Amino acid sequence: MFTMRTCTAGVIAVIAGLTDLAETRAQNLCRPALTLGEVQFSPIRMPKLQRNWTAVVTLDASECAANAGGHFDIAFTRLSENAPDLDFRQRFAWSPFAQNIALDFPADEAVAEYRIENITPCVCRDRAAADRAAANSEWRRP
Repeated sequence: MFTMRTCTAGVIAVIAGLTDLAETRAQNLCRPALTLGEVQFSPIRMPKLQRNWTAVVTLDASECAANAGGHFDIAFTRLSENAPDLDFRQRFAWSPFAQNIALDFPADEAVAEYRIENITPCVCRDRAAADRAAANSEWRRP
């Protein structure tokens, strides 16, 4: 009963529907903007002979829905006096608030480079609902 033409049309319809669904879902995701500031190394601490690398992560999540959160990686290039350079990543959690992050390094190591990668997207804020709420608040009586 089914012809090749009917089956082909059905397959094309299913693929088109899945493509539209994927595009709709992708349009509802936003990426917050993360920046690292106040990056510094502490002096060597005894008795473990370690230094502490610290930074403040600030976040612009204005496009994200309320209470959004996720993860991000910082990719480091570590220099060492006694070993080859090493690239590695450390995962951290992000939230709508600025946060301090820290990593310990032995006294003979230093960070040559660092960058933020792999930021988890967030659900976009519903601008239409915010616009409706703002319009409704203007029409309320005092």
